[in-house]
Amino acid sequence: MKTFYDLLQLLKKFGIFIYTRDRKMDLQLMEKEVHELHSWGMIDTLTFQQAILILRKELSLLNEKK
Repeated sequence: MKTFYDLLQLLKKFGIFIYTRDRKMDLQLMEKEVHELHSWGMIDTLTFQQAILILRKELSLLNEKK
């Protein structure tokens, strides 16, 4: 998993669709969902780490724009 799109596809695979019109809130909700998936053992540690890095990168890009 290398891109934000890949992360969206991973969440979609588990039936998780997040859209609140607030990009920052979407990213925070996605991070919570990724934590839940990892704690339940539904994704491995490597996938979890990649997802968190992607989300934090997107959040930092969002903060730079503002």
